[in-house]
Amino acid sequence: MIKINLIPFRAARRKENIRRQISVFLLSLLFISVVLVYYNTTLGSKISELESNIASTKKQLTATQKKARQVDQIKKKLNLLQRKTRVIRNLELNRKEPVKMLDAMTQLVVPERMWITSLKNQGRRINLNGIALDNQTVADFMTRMERSKLFSSISLKKVNQKRIGKNNLKSFAITANKRVAKAKKPRKKASKKPKKQKK
Repeated sequence: MIKINLIPFRAARRKENIRRQISVFLLSLLFISVVLVYYNTTLGSKISELESNIASTKKQLTATQKKARQVDQIKKKLNLLQRKTRVIRNLELNRKEPVKMLDAMTQLVVPERMWITSLKNQGRRINLNGIALDNQTVADFMTRMERSKLFSSISLKKVNQKRIGKNNLKSFAITANKRVAKAKKPRKKASKKPKKQKK
């Protein structure tokens, strides 16, 4: 009977298995290392890209904030100029208004029967004092004011007897509101329709 010694073969097989396991382990370790290095490199490039984006965004934000401040300064200057322009326009209107008011009053006064002693203009409100020959003259003057359409809410505050020299006259006080002139709307031109040609 032939006997075969299998111990050296088994030992060689074990060694081969150990070598194979070590090779697989080393290959796995190498693969994991490569993956980690690649991931780390990719992550680092993304982080640097994000940091550069953040830096450029900060620069843009700074530039935008400067422009916004300049725009705010321009708006403030524009508002100041507009306020000054409004004040100048109001001054110009107020400068001409007393002349217009006196001109209107001279046309409304009943000639040779009354005269105005004082005229105060407070915004839209007018306080007027005068002397008339009689109550009828005062009534005529108020009627003229109403018809002129320059005034509204005309009210007679008082009428008192006043002696001037040898004459008994009437001292009166009237208040009224100035009417605000409405801006006229531009008229629309009627569109001409084309004439139909007779067949």
